[in-house]
Amino acid sequence: MELTAHGSRTTRNHADARAGTDARTGTDARIGTGTRVGGRGRVRDRVRDADGMAVASFVLGLVGLLVMNILLGPIAIGLAVLALRRGTTRRGRATFGLGLGIADLAVLATLVTLDGTVSWSIA
Repeated sequence: MELTAHGSRTTRNHADARAGTDARTGTDARIGTGTRVGGRGRVRDRVRDADGMAVASFVLGLVGLLVMNILLGPIAIGLAVLALRRGTTRRGRATFGLGLGIADLAVLATLVTLDGTVSWSIA
């Protein structure tokens, strides 16, 4: 028997202990889907979130070159900066997302200068 954080007792068999399964919820605590025992799961989740932000900034920056660059450019820049600050393992993708976000704003500035309006069309 083990005591939980609330003081209640829970049973945990040896198979669950070896597999890293939380007896109360039945989820795997090792991959960050269950109860986190230490700080290691939080770090892993934070890096996973940063990797997702890096990919999202790249995709939004790429799409922003074609449509809605006034909205997608700044979002791509913000996500790339956050991903780089959180220590993403996909630094190249975050850097490309940052560059594409800046390029989105440069394309917008060029088109506004040439056309005189914030909205633009190909025709």
